[in-house]
Amino acid sequence: MSVKNYIKRGLRFIFKGAPIIHTTANVVTLAPNELLNGRVALITGGTSGIGFYIAKHFLNSGATVIITGRNEKRIKQACDMLRSSTGCIEKVYGHVLDNTCVESFEPALQKISSQWNLRIDILVNNAGVLGGDISNVAEEQYDMIMDTNLKGTFFLSQAIGKYMKRQNIGGNILNIASSSSFRPASSAYTMSKWGIRGLTLGLAKSFIPYGIVVNGVAPGPTATPMLLNDKKDDLTIERNPLGRFALPEEIANMAVFLVSDMGKTIVGDIVCMTGGAGLITFDDVNYKF
Repeated sequence: MSVKNYIKRGLRFIFKGAPIIHTTANVVTLAPNELLNGRVALITGGTSGIGFYIAKHFLNSGATVIITGRNEKRIKQACDMLRSSTGCIEKVYGHVLDNTCVESFEPALQKISSQWNLRIDILVNNAGVLGGDISNVAEEQYDMIMDTNLKGTFFLSQAIGKYMKRQNIGGNILNIASSSSFRPASSAYTMSKWGIRGLTLGLAKSFIPYGIVVNGVAPGPTATPMLLNDKKDDLTIERNPLGRFALPEEIANMAVFLVSDMGKTIVGDIVCMTGGAGLITFDDVNYKF
């Protein structure tokens, strides 16, 4: 926790008598299993945070994973970490992919199919960036956020949907939404997550006749490098009804369930893992203009 937060809590205790809370989490994770045995998953933004842990949990459930990112060095480091932590040496692949570069999607799928001889039957649309508040966002930043979070997800889902339909693959698409997809939208990020929620419904309705199951997960504030720089010694977040950050391992547990055969009857749903944010409170976000 930052020095600033310790000072704030100390002052609160002095003037209000409120205790200084230090929150951790006892998270139960799935044991190694065969739920995804023989499956192949493409996970965007898989070099850290939620995407990385989804890849790790998929590997521990028997899947082969391909993680993407924009930086080749970070992809290699993440692949090495996945191999060493899971022992799945031959089941980890990495591919440079920029979600804003739609024209690169088809060549990437062709390379995965031909060069690596892999048949993708799971897509996890996880790549995303924060920001874009209406009080100060510039057009260039707005476009970058929307292109990364929403446009890229739309067209990669289109490409994977055609690929699965063409090869008669009854697979899964899992979109990582957010508690922001339930909030009043006052930022490019929030708007993009509203779009993800609507897109999940539309993809689910369009793709289910071909045996392609589409769902989403909506995490609340999560202990990822984007928010906490991977410091998990104190998960306290007082503005969230749950009182703490979620852990990426918790989101990954649900991801395994949703793309496995156990989740086949869940179609077009957004599973909320927000800790109450965006559902029973909006007071944790500043809407000042």
